[in-house]
Amino acid sequence: MKTELLAPAGNFEKLKTALYFGADAVYVGGKNFSLRSFADNFTQDELKSAVILSKSLQKKVYVTVNIFAKNADFSALSDYLRFLEEIGVDGVIISDPGVIYLAKKVAPKLCLHLSTQANTTNKYSVKFWSEQGISRVVLARELSLKEISEIHEFVPETELEAFVHGAMCISYSGRCLLSDYLDGRSSNRGACVQSCRWRYEVRALNATNGQSEWLPIEQDERGTFIFNSKDLNMLSALNELKKAGVSSFKIEGRMKSGYYLATVINAYKRLLNGEDFETCFAELNNVAHRDYTQAYAFGENAQTVNYQDSQSKGEYTYIADVLTSENGFVYAQMRNRFKKGERLEVLSPTQNFGKTFTVEEIYDSKGARTEDGKLVCETYRIACPYALSKGDYLRRKN
Repeated sequence: MKTELLAPAGNFEKLKTALYFGADAVYVGGKNFSLRSFADNFTQDELKSAVILSKSLQKKVYVTVNIFAKNADFSALSDYLRFLEEIGVDGVIISDPGVIYLAKKVAPKLCLHLSTQANTTNKYSVKFWSEQGISRVVLARELSLKEISEIHEFVPETELEAFVHGAMCISYSGRCLLSDYLDGRSSNRGACVQSCRWRYEVRALNATNGQSEWLPIEQDERGTFIFNSKDLNMLSALNELKKAGVSSFKIEGRMKSGYYLATVINAYKRLLNGEDFETCFAELNNVAHRDYTQAYAFGENAQTVNYQDSQSKGEYTYIADVLTSENGFVYAQMRNRFKKGERLEVLSPTQNFGKTFTVEEIYDSKGARTEDGKLVCETYRIACPYALSKGDYLRRKN
């Protein structure tokens, strides 16, 4: 069976990007009941359109309904679950047993996936959830390949989904109260402020003189980032994951940009299609990321903390979104400044991927020739030797 490449989509434009760059399925959130409330997310009309578009491309849409629900949520949840069943989504991702119970009662045709938030770490839990009507389990990120294989052998009828790329949570598969304690925003209700990424210091009160002072706790000269995890990168272990029984490779990032998604999806899709590993892996260094880790795939790992204050900026700068191409010119919406004489590269799922050209002619939206594309979001006409497509990107090596 073909392994699914599953990508995030924080809004409708990102959904189109994910599908264009080769995702077999996308996961999205509505305006409520999702654990990424700071993403743009989808209105009900947009969810309908997302299903129609995906089905026309023979691809799938899964909707996250993975908050830890409270009593007051259930009235609106009933209507929402019925709506998702009515429009024909391919699955809903749920973490709360109460929401699972409700979904089975009010929308029995919905395909139910168990969120990674449910912390499923063993074969007996997977068996239990399977008996409750769960068709797919999104495994906890703390599992090894050996443990995943044992789960698959014990419950072969249940699909297993595993994260392969993106930000890792320092707490157990996302069950975290740190954001709630420090900022009053619950990560388990979709409002995480990523307080695990903050720089930490300790202040102590001197009981003798009543004064307080900062205490130095330093991992190194860059500071103390005791909760800050590295980013997951499982590109080199996809075959091992597939052999272990994983049927869906999941990329994290509903809050990430379309350019980030295009780059990461492109790398994983090309590798799955048999292209050169080194080229695909190099792509993953071209966007902002923290140091990479394979987490616990090969057993215990004490080297998962990221000691950097910020992410690497990546090896390329995102320059423009391609809108169309005709008569030797590309029309592109500027995202970062570029100038005549610079060399730009194409990011595309097509044969134009990786092709470069030197900028010789630039015209602004009024038709005036310029040597400096400096107007933010301006649509520029740029001489280009390739027939590019809407959805491609232009970038510049740093």
